[in-house]
Amino acid sequence: MRSWFSRGRRAQDVKQCTGEACDECTRCWVRAEVAFGCSIKRVHVAPIMLQSEVRLEGEISMSLAFNSSSDGGEVSDDNLQAVLKLVKHQRLIMDAKANGPSTNAGRVMDGPTNPMVTPLLTDLYQFTMAYAYWKAGKHTDRAVFDLYFRKNPFGGEFTVFAGLEECIKLIANFKLSEEEISFICESLPGSCEEGFVNYLRNIDCSDVEVYAISEGTVVFPKVPLLRVEGPVAVVQLLETPVLNLVNFASLVATNAARHRLVAGKSKMLLEFGLRRAQGPDGAISASKYCYIGGFDATSNVAAGRLFGIPLRGTHSHAFVSSFMSPDEILERSLRSSDGLSTCEDFVNLVQSWLSKIQWSKSLSGIFGETNQSELAAFMSYALAFPNNFLALVDTYDVMRSGVPNFCAVALALNDLGYKAVGIRLDSGDLAYLSGEARKIFHTIEKEFGLPGFGKTSITASNDLNEETLDALNKQGHEVDCYGIGTYLVTCYAQAALGCVFKLVEINNQPRIKLSEDVSKVSIPCKKRCYRLYGREGYSLVDILTGESEPCPKMGERILCRHPFNESKRAYVVPQRVEELLKCYWPGKSGKVREELPALKDIRDHCIKQLEQMRPDHIRRLNPTPYKVSVSAKLYDFIHFLWLNEAPVGELQ
Repeated sequence: MRSWFSRGRRAQDVKQCTGEACDECTRCWVRAEVAFGCSIKRVHVAPIMLQSEVRLEGEISMSLAFNSSSDGGEVSDDNLQAVLKLVKHQRLIMDAKANGPSTNAGRVMDGPTNPMVTPLLTDLYQFTMAYAYWKAGKHTDRAVFDLYFRKNPFGGEFTVFAGLEECIKLIANFKLSEEEISFICESLPGSCEEGFVNYLRNIDCSDVEVYAISEGTVVFPKVPLLRVEGPVAVVQLLETPVLNLVNFASLVATNAARHRLVAGKSKMLLEFGLRRAQGPDGAISASKYCYIGGFDATSNVAAGRLFGIPLRGTHSHAFVSSFMSPDEILERSLRSSDGLSTCEDFVNLVQSWLSKIQWSKSLSGIFGETNQSELAAFMSYALAFPNNFLALVDTYDVMRSGVPNFCAVALALNDLGYKAVGIRLDSGDLAYLSGEARKIFHTIEKEFGLPGFGKTSITASNDLNEETLDALNKQGHEVDCYGIGTYLVTCYAQAALGCVFKLVEINNQPRIKLSEDVSKVSIPCKKRCYRLYGREGYSLVDILTGESEPCPKMGERILCRHPFNESKRAYVVPQRVEELLKCYWPGKSGKVREELPALKDIRDHCIKQLEQMRPDHIRRLNPTPYKVSVSAKLYDFIHFLWLNEAPVGELQ
């Protein structure tokens, strides 16, 4: 489609909004009537919740171009600005109406990061159920669903909850277009009644409430990560996309957190998984949620731009092997870091330092002739990035060529006031090579009187995973930074988290899902969730209570029971009580909506959460299971409902 600007169209009239709370306003769409000659066109302008006026103008332009492509009338800049003014006016109406009182009043919420996340990103049976609910007159029944998982991933005993922000963005922008509605009706078995089509046109999440645990929190099986309340048909339509947004996000964040725990606080972790991830969305999502889980930076430029994640990266083996000799370097001058002087022949300076290293007393006999094409590549990169020189040293031979070539360039940079960053090892025995490289750095520091050179950073990559990091720790190593990709972003050790979305109440009537497998029995009714902390500051147990039950109090003894095993119970005297579920989308309840924190704040929260966990719960091998309990009252109700709903067998 050609853009409107290239077509030079002009609208003859744009009707202004009256400011009434019309049906179109409540549907979060602005519809302008534009007259083209003797015909009237209805122009769908972009959804109100847009990122910027620049994008807004582009969306309107494309809409006008699409709707006017068969007409000869032109759209003027004046009328385009009229539509923009109309949209701004409608924004004020929507902001005033949005979800009752809120600290976010006036804020426009963007849509999900991935534009493919729409109401159609769901399973067909969600729409078949919606039609059946509508036919039965049950579509407005008030339902409560819990989203939770049944087992921690990777053989561990904790999970990091992630994906909440994307869920709220989906809910804030949940609206079906005419084209989507047509496709749904064509896809459903049989034919749809016009009444259902009209129902779909008016569906949004204005009457939905979402309560969730804060993103980045350490969570455990059976505890609701999200509680979604609203008309049953609407909430069912949210099931699949919400599960999709939470499952992978939480799995990757947990995988990243496990790598962080094994690596330790002092090591830098870089996510290098873009090229091995499962498609573009897998890569972007992985970069975001690895950062939440404790990684420091990513190589993914798109993720850096979208989320503000720090970027890291230098060069590959191809860059090193592309050089043949130092003669290829044409521009050889380099200005000193303070700008007061210039080295006219940096190549010659490097060569002189290489000679000094090779003939030094402390390193005599260790280094021979190095690969000159590799040296040329290092010099070329240093000339381009004198403040960020980090060399990949394993293209030819780490100890005989890569390390001495790096040291020569680093020492030449030091003469000009620059400090080299370090080296990267991408193959070989990482424990041994990092140790030998560290010895060389210390020797050079002592030999040439260069304070701090012995602490030059060593980065390791090459298909690292949790097991590799653990093995390196046991062997002893000198690695400061890890670049981790494939096993991290693909979650190679576990395919999926396995979150589920279960009905726990409808029209104020608690519901339970039974199974011969006790782990699949749901915990009924609308619940409140608390985390109880002990004297040492560690969390002791999570407890679920009925919504109307009193909150556990600090210093007061409370009985915590296993949901299904009557013999497992304990009294707890909490020193601190934290309520886990907070309101992130209030619907028409009038409750104050929680702010969605910045990504950096979510990461900090995750790290703090891990510090508050008892070490035996988060250790890599044989971790102690964390206790998730229910109150005595909720325990009795679960088993009463279980007996009431389970059919009684009969023996003949």
